[in-house]
Amino acid sequence: MNPNLKSAVWATFAIFGLNGLVFASWAARIPAASAALELSSGQMGALLLVGAVGSVLSLPLAGLISARVGTANTVRVGGAAAALAAATVAAGLQFQSVPLTGAGLFLFGSGVALWDVAQNIEGADVERRLRRTIMPRFHAAFSGGAFLGALLGAGLAAVDVDLPAHLVAIAVLSLAVSLWIPRYFLPVAAPGHAEQAPVAGGRFSAWREPRTLLIGLVVLGAALTEGAANDWVAKATVDGLGSSESVGALMFAVFVAAMTLVRFIGGGYIDRHGRVRVLQASLGTSLAGLLLFVLAPNVLLAGVGAVLWGAGAALGFPMGMSAAADDPRHAALRVSVVSTIGYTAFLAGPPLLGFLGDLVGIRTALLAVGAAVLASFLVAPAARERAGEEHTAILDKDRT
Repeated sequence: MNPNLKSAVWATFAIFGLNGLVFASWAARIPAASAALELSSGQMGALLLVGAVGSVLSLPLAGLISARVGTANTVRVGGAAAALAAATVAAGLQFQSVPLTGAGLFLFGSGVALWDVAQNIEGADVERRLRRTIMPRFHAAFSGGAFLGALLGAGLAAVDVDLPAHLVAIAVLSLAVSLWIPRYFLPVAAPGHAEQAPVAGGRFSAWREPRTLLIGLVVLGAALTEGAANDWVAKATVDGLGSSESVGALMFAVFVAAMTLVRFIGGGYIDRHGRVRVLQASLGTSLAGLLLFVLAPNVLLAGVGAVLWGAGAALGFPMGMSAAADDPRHAALRVSVVSTIGYTAFLAGPPLLGFLGDLVGIRTALLAVGAAVLASFLVAPAARERAGEEHTAILDKDRT
């Protein structure tokens, strides 16, 4: 393997893992933040929506920024913004200030959006040059980081460590690693390289491509089911089953552990059976797990549901990113479009579930996710592998 490619593989794993750790460090302790600010599920949902707005505003620009300054610099900017945001949220919680916490979440959403899109573009480029499916393993690194973050959150909650101190430590880690690791990303292609060929129809042409939009719909359902779990599994376990905060965080860890395992082993199944079959099996499993988690009468059965839910939610997002990047000339813009659709659902959907949770309970509100999963199942054929002649030519060039 080319030394630059080998370094880029491990650097991409590290950046995905750090992203998951940073995200889960917040997600696993949302109940603690809600209690500190004395907010209901609906009010906490509104606060989470502020962070989603920050992401939604940044996502459409992330692909253009990555194309202009490179994925490495885009990750650095996103990581620095996320670190500053974590410190701001910590200050907001310390002073019980909802506006300051909201400002921190807005910045957090913006920084994570830039970071997420850039790491997926880098991952798609690495996968294409390796000529085998590895994107699920990059997302497994994200889930593994999230699993560690969830366990960390559960442990700190159990020993009553303040959330502000937790977030400050995460801010320092995020800043240090996100500035250093991207130096090992793939070298930026030289001007005139085939992968930087001008895109017909302009920089926003990908938004008018039916296949790209359908892939976005596939990712929407997968992202919503994952995002709903990230934001609400812990609180749904606490509120719906009368469990402690630490048990709620552990339930989130169970969900993430199942997702991590399937993402680690899923690449071989995708190469063997194709994206469409694996996508449909995944989405069906996710729906079954969601229903079991919501309807289970006790923590044990809810845990089984969380395992199925996490396993089924594992591969939809990474397969969508790979499908969007099938043609390397248009990869950055198409990944940006699909990421925007997916992350909009991932980030904006869960806060809206919080409002519904005020009416019917957050556990029951999760049933609304099922409709989006079903829609994704129906349009899954749009993600079928498609490699054109120019794509093959570039792969041949990479082999030489």
